[in-house]
Amino acid sequence: MAKVNLDAIIPREDFEVIGSQNSTNLFNSISISNFTGGFFYPFLRKPDFQRETNEWDAKKIAEFIESFINGELIPAIILWRNNTGLYFVIDGAHRLSALISWIKDDYGDGEISQKLFGDSLNEEFKDIAQKTRKLISKRIGKYEDIINAPIQENGNEDLIQKAKNLGAFSIQVQWVDGDAKKAEKSFFKINQQPSKIDPTELKILESRKKGNCIAARAIIRGGQGHKYWSDFSAEIQAEIQKISKEIHNIIYNPTLKTPVKTLDIPIGGKLASAQSLPLILEFVNMSSNIGPNFSENLNDDIDGSQTLRYLKNVRKLAWRLNSVHPSSLGLHPIVYFYSIEGKHKPASFYFTLAYVKELDKRNKYNDFIQTREKFEEFLLGYEYIIQQISRKYRTAFKAIPHVVEFYTEINKKLLEGKSVKESVKEIIQITRFDYITLQSTPESKEIFSNFTTDSKSEVFIKEALKNGVRCKICNGFIHKNSITIDHIDRKQDGGQGNPENGQITHPYCNTTYKN
Repeated sequence: MAKVNLDAIIPREDFEVIGSQNSTNLFNSISISNFTGGFFYPFLRKPDFQRETNEWDAKKIAEFIESFINGELIPAIILWRNNTGLYFVIDGAHRLSALISWIKDDYGDGEISQKLFGDSLNEEFKDIAQKTRKLISKRIGKYEDIINAPIQENGNEDLIQKAKNLGAFSIQVQWVDGDAKKAEKSFFKINQQPSKIDPTELKILESRKKGNCIAARAIIRGGQGHKYWSDFSAEIQAEIQKISKEIHNIIYNPTLKTPVKTLDIPIGGKLASAQSLPLILEFVNMSSNIGPNFSENLNDDIDGSQTLRYLKNVRKLAWRLNSVHPSSLGLHPIVYFYSIEGKHKPASFYFTLAYVKELDKRNKYNDFIQTREKFEEFLLGYEYIIQQISRKYRTAFKAIPHVVEFYTEINKKLLEGKSVKESVKEIIQITRFDYITLQSTPESKEIFSNFTTDSKSEVFIKEALKNGVRCKICNGFIHKNSITIDHIDRKQDGGQGNPENGQITHPYCNTTYKN
C-alpha cells in the first residue's frame, strides 16, 4: 500500500543554536485537547534533521488511531523543550502526525499540507490522501462527527462511546534534558533501534548542511516544503527553488499511475516511493562526481553556492535525458528506466546516467544516435544480460562501470553494421564478459488466474511499443516530454513551416545531429 505524506503536519525548525532545558514540572501525557487548543500544537516542532514523515500507509495510520481510541498501549512520545518554549519531537513524529492528520482531516492534501507544499502537491499524493480519508472514515469515522455525536439528538452510540474514550485516554511523554547537542544525539540513538532509518536517509540527515543533501531535498519537493536552504540569501534561495522545481518537473511529470495504460510516464518513477530520495541524491552525486564518502569529504554549504552549483549540474544532465532543451536525447522512460511490467528500475536509471556521462566525456553522442534504434532493441530484448552483470558485482553501484563498458561495446559492434544478436554473441566471447549466458527462452513467471497490476501493464506496454512514436531522424522511441517539430527541408534551404514539411524528432537530433 502506498505511503501517506504527513510531513507538513508538524512544522520543522532548526534547534541547534538554541539553549538547554530541563523537564522539571513539564506535563507527562498528551491528550486530544492538546491538539485542539492553543497551548501545545502551535508550538510543536520537528528538528530540521528529522526524517520525512511519510513511512506509514493508510492502514497503519488507521490502526494507530484505533489503538488510541481504544486505550491500547502506545509507546511514549519523546520530546525536548528549548528555552523559547518550543516542543521538539525526538521520537514519535509518525504517531503524533497520524493523530493530528485525523483531527485536522489532512492526509497530505489538506490546508496544512497545501500551505507548505503549494503546487508541488501532485496527483499521486492527492490520490493517496483521498484513499486514506475514505479508509479511515469507514473504519473509524471522521473526527468532527465523533466529537459532535454527544450533542446530537439520537446520536450514534458507537460514535458517542468513541467521544468518551477520546476524552479519557492520552499518550505518555518522556523528556530529554540538556542542550540541543544532547537532544540530537538522543534522536540518532533512538532512531537506529529497533526500527532503523534507511542508510541513505541517515546519511542525508547527518550531512544535512552539505550542498548535495540540500539539493536533493529541494528537488524532491520541487523547491517547496521546509526550506533547508533558508540560511542563504534571498537571491540564492529564489534560484534554488526555481531550478529545483524545473528539475522536479523533468523527473516526475507526468505522474505515474499503475497499471500502466500510457507510455507518457515519468523518468523517475513514483514520487511517493521509498526509492525517491536515494534516487535523487545519487542523481545529484553522479552529476557532480561526488563519491560515496561525501559526509567526510564535503564541507557544509555556508552561502548556498555549493548547492546551486550541484543543482545546475543536475539540471544540465536532466535536460540531456528527457526534455525539450536543444541538448536533449529524449530517452524514452519505458525503454531506459522501466521493466516491461512497468516497474521503475533505479539501477537502470543509474546505468543510463553513467552511460550518458561517458558519451559526453568521449564526445560520442553522434555515434549513439547512429545506432540508437538497434541499441534500444537491445535494451528491450536483453534486459536479463544487465541483470546478470548486476548480480556478478552484487550491487548496482559496483556494476555501473561494467554495464557502461558493455553498452560501449554494443555501440561499437552496431556501428560496424552488425545486428543486435550478432553483437551480443561476440561481446560475451570477450574474457571479461564470459560469465554472461544467453537465454533461449524468457524466464518463467508465476501464473495467476486473474491479471495482476504487473501483467496488465506488460500487456499494454508490449502492444503500445509495437506502434510507439519514433523520431524521424534516428528512429528511436520518442516521449511526449521531448518532442520537437523539425523542418524536413531546412529553413535556411527554403523549407516552409507547413505540416507537409514537418516531422517529429528528438531535440538533439533536430538541433545538432541533423546539422
